[in-house]
Amino acid sequence: MTQEVNRKIERALISVYNKEGLKPLLETLSALNVEFISTGGTQRYIEEAGYPCRKVEDLTGFPAILGGRVKTLHPTIFGGILARRELEQDRAEMQQHAIEFIDLVVVDLYPFEEVLRAGASEEELIEKIDIGGVSLIRAAAKNYHDVAVIASKDALGDFCKAVKAHEGVTTLEMRRTWAAAAFCHVTAYDRAISDYFSGGESIPLPHDLQPAQALRYGENPHQKGYFFAPEKALFEQLQGKELSYNNLRDADAAMQLIAEFEQTPCFAVIKHMNPCGIAKGKDIAEAWQRAFDADRESAFGGILIANRCIDERTANAVSGIFFEVLIAPDYTEEALNCLAKKSKRIVLKQLDAIHTTFNYTSALNGLMCQERDVACDTDCRQVTDKASTEQEKQDMLFAMKAVKHCKSNAIVLVRDGMMLAHGIGQTSRIAALQQAIDKAKRNGFDLHGAVMASDAFFPFSDCVETAAREGITAIIQPGGSIRDQESIDAANQHGIAMLFTGKRHFRH
Repeated sequence: MTQEVNRKIERALISVYNKEGLKPLLETLSALNVEFISTGGTQRYIEEAGYPCRKVEDLTGFPAILGGRVKTLHPTIFGGILARRELEQDRAEMQQHAIEFIDLVVVDLYPFEEVLRAGASEEELIEKIDIGGVSLIRAAAKNYHDVAVIASKDALGDFCKAVKAHEGVTTLEMRRTWAAAAFCHVTAYDRAISDYFSGGESIPLPHDLQPAQALRYGENPHQKGYFFAPEKALFEQLQGKELSYNNLRDADAAMQLIAEFEQTPCFAVIKHMNPCGIAKGKDIAEAWQRAFDADRESAFGGILIANRCIDERTANAVSGIFFEVLIAPDYTEEALNCLAKKSKRIVLKQLDAIHTTFNYTSALNGLMCQERDVACDTDCRQVTDKASTEQEKQDMLFAMKAVKHCKSNAIVLVRDGMMLAHGIGQTSRIAALQQAIDKAKRNGFDLHGAVMASDAFFPFSDCVETAAREGITAIIQPGGSIRDQESIDAANQHGIAMLFTGKRHFRH
């Protein structure tokens, strides 16, 4: 069993490619009287920032060689990192060879993936395969019992806060957490290189993730749940209880949905990863009211998300219902004061959009991944005699963005930038449409002048016939059925405009 032990940081080896975020680290460590050791450009940067720094070659007695390919790979450096403080034999050998202990290793690896994406030549790519940096990280992480390691510039801010709070002392738990993150970082780095050398299409597994964070429970209380978080968080939690497994899944669905609507103020309500209300408005308060009015019943206990700053007026409005999570890019001070009156409700400030290329899911004891559905449907083809009005076209595009994020089979009904109702998760398309119509009527909406979006083609003309009876004036769908002409003929017969997108948006 590993004995709990605290270690004071007295000497740090710092070698980074990207100097971003380095100054606050230097300020923090210098204030704690930590000695700096470094190489090449990092050593010059530290000295130009006004801090004394020992050169690695002064410790090793050996200069950097082979154009900088070999700098830190030396027993003096790796002995200082790997030495076990509690072993008398290790301490004796350190003294015999005049090797000094190194308590902290901060490394930022060469940007292999960035250079690869930029289309660099193979010669340039090879030189961006880090050897010494990876070795330093692995050595420090292996010896986490005595040494702290930071392997990514994104982790520097949290590291500085932790070190300041503990006055330069690190606990075993802190060092183990950093070591786990470091090994994850190196694994992702090596995987990118392996993908390149394999010559096939790179399909990355999730990477740059922190160790598992235990959640209150999984989808249900009898299930355990864990979250492997990205190093760079997508949100900051401003108040509320601990996020649950379901909260995180809904938040992911909400962030992906709201990213579709950037041009105008927009608000959405998410329930079980489906939008139950989404609307545009002249301001965010109006957008909230319209999204809420779409389905007041389903909004209870939902996830709320906005694409604009939440002001006091909007905060007062949303506080009138029970919600689980509220997400927005920012909040006024008055809004936060209002929301704080119900402190258990979770309030998140979204710091960034979701940029992942792939979605992942487990299946058959394995893992499947696919590209995220980020396709847009602006390149549409009119297939009916009647052309859509500009307002109908805008509403159809709005509806298609919404239907992408609904479980299949899905139908979405929209008018004037507001989702009136949807039919989701049905085993037939006509059932999805009927569900949407029934829901709209139950909530008091007249569908005359509304538009309809379908996530996949109509296998029969029954959906068009049903839509016509309700006064729906325009339809957008992928097309591609062998019976497309039947639906087109039905639309022409009833004076309905129809657009084909050529793209299906199944969401299982």
